Amino acid sequence: MHTTPPPRPALPASTRTPVPQRASTGRGAASGPRPPRVDWRVRFAALALVWGFSFLLIKVGTQGYAPFHVTFGRLLFGTAVLAAVMVVRRAGLPRGVRTWGHLTVAAFFLNALPFSLFAYAELTIPSTLAGICNATSPLWGMALSLVALSEDRPTRRRVAGLGIGFLGVLTVLGAWQGFAGVDAAGTAMALGASLSYPIGWIYVRRTLAGSSESHLSLTGAQLMLATLQLAVVTGLFSGVPTAFPVVPLLAVAALGVLGTGLAMLVQYGIVAEVGPTTGQMVTYFVPVIATAAGVTLLDEPLAWNTPVGAVIVLAGAALTQSRGTGRRRTAPAGAAHATPTPGTDARPPGSGIPAPGTTGTTPAASATPATAATSAPAADI
Repeated sequence: MHTTPPPRPALPASTRTPVPQRASTGRGAASGPRPPRVDWRVRFAALALVWGFSFLLIKVGTQGYAPFHVTFGRLLFGTAVLAAVMVVRRAGLPRGVRTWGHLTVAAFFLNALPFSLFAYAELTIPSTLAGICNATSPLWGMALSLVALSEDRPTRRRVAGLGIGFLGVLTVLGAWQGFAGVDAAGTAMALGASLSYPIGWIYVRRTLAGSSESHLSLTGAQLMLATLQLAVVTGLFSGVPTAFPVVPLLAVAALGVLGTGLAMLVQYGIVAEVGPTTGQMVTYFVPVIATAAGVTLLDEPLAWNTPVGAVIVLAGAALTQSRGTGRRRTAPAGAAHATPTPGTDARPPGSGIPAPGTTGTTPAASATPATAATSAPAADI
């Protein structure tokens, strides 16, 4: 386990967000890159809002379209944004058959599967519950990393956070009432979506860490592959929509353009400017905003145990990402390793959730292999 904050991800020049030039660069002030026009705190707030509203947009989208249509639409719109940026920045696609093979697996676990599960889950559960379930990703990541990542050793604080977090889940679900009023299938799918993210992160960390490809190239390719996967699945199981209601269509478009495309680019800029440790803090605002949006705009019911349980979940998640005092195992010689994040995308969206076994994150827009390999992947929410 890390005892010091992870370094900032080394973003290639083609995808780097301009930062104030340091005197040590030796370049003149006139030739150096200009600082961002919008303060990172403003962009941070906008990112939290976009990812927080993602669950409301999913709910609205499923009111007019089948879940696979919603997922395919958000991926299609998100990919279009990334493709446009890649053209403007002249970023090519990754090379190598093995890289594309690993990206195919990453696209499934970090985009296609969790997006689809959340869409199906919100057919039967409130968007508020889906948002809170999404916040359990760091807990799943902590549990999985203890088994899958040999260099991660648990500390008392992190193990306590794991227990507290799942206690919060039981509180949200009203375990003392026998889970009355909670749709078991929908809740299981939402929790399964949250579990899918750390599975993808661990896979990416083992296979794509240290890749020389740019963040933008890897992410664009990953979203493209996820879109192709959903195109096949949607064609087989849902077919073509027979009608195109406007409001749900706008919700799907916003989900893709804002939560899966633009939010990911904003996220990279924030992490490059202030580091992944600060960037991960957006994770803790997402379920709060998702709950507020669902209650105020969709008139979803809110019992006392939902916000109380959400606070407990977030407290547990924060502890699992704390640095603590534990020791870190030495990785085997020659093992690929990188200092480790939804929509993005959202992530993610999914979300903005810390990668398993790390202390920092870049969240929920599109979960991206590039961030996973250098800092932590974004969970596209």
